[in-house]
Amino acid sequence: CSVDNRVTRVAWLNRSSILYAGNDKWCLDPRVVLLANTKTQYSIQIQDVDVYDEGPYTCSVQTDNHPKTARVHLIVQVSPKIIEISSDISINEGGNVSLTCIATGRPDPTITWRHISPKAVGFISEDEYLEITGITREQSGEYECSASNDVSAPVVQRVKVTVNYPPYISDAKSSGVPVGQKGILLCEASAVPSADFQWYKDDKRLAEGQKGLKVENKAFFSRLTFFNVSEQDYGNYTCVASNQLGNTNASMILYEETTTALTPWKGPGAVHDGNNGAWRRGGCGWLLVLPLAQLARQF
Repeated sequence: CSVDNRVTRVAWLNRSSILYAGNDKWCLDPRVVLLANTKTQYSIQIQDVDVYDEGPYTCSVQTDNHPKTARVHLIVQVSPKIIEISSDISINEGGNVSLTCIATGRPDPTITWRHISPKAVGFISEDEYLEITGITREQSGEYECSASNDVSAPVVQRVKVTVNYPPYISDAKSSGVPVGQKGILLCEASAVPSADFQWYKDDKRLAEGQKGLKVENKAFFSRLTFFNVSEQDYGNYTCVASNQLGNTNASMILYEETTTALTPWKGPGAVHDGNNGAWRRGGCGWLLVLPLAQLARQF
């Protein structure tokens, strides 16, 4: 508050309460202190400002002629703060999801929701509440609530949404393996929660540790390994993937793969007959003899 030498009395008031009169402190709040009381300036300071300090403040000046007042309105700005947000949620595919994010601040913060996903573009809600109807597995993941009011950097918190769905077998291929070699059948499945796998040959379930076999189950696939394939191993196999929401299966065949053996030539024009295993003279040798005979007759 600016003053001059005509001033005889000065005071600071908050609404109708006197804070300071001259050098005398009238309020009990330790945060309010006198900064200056000179011939040109009369100033107070409010330390550690709170939202309750917001409002009008009046500098009252008494001169020989008449009193004067100067008024200032204190606006307190507060950084945004998220005070309530939904907990992580697990829901079955097709269900409805409601997420809530409540924040305080001055001015009132703007609330936005976005899906943390490579395929997501922009905000999916500009409100405290996010409603998802008929949620799909592609909509699972983290959802980020952001509260901003330009007083400071936005504050963010995330909610994890897990979408449960029954198994879906994405890959199951038949395999050809020669007798005596190592064979592998692979079954890949997507599911939440992760699928449990079982293997069957015809209608008989294959047990872990069965002689000559190894069943390796992971979160998203199951591998059936034959260490030394025999004739009895060939046939139809079924992979069954299941969780609490359902099950699915896929069939594949382990079949005998035969290869034609190639043997190095036993001389010019010799090839191996894959049908009866006999060696025969190739026709290329006779093609060379015929032109030589014709050439001899000309001379």
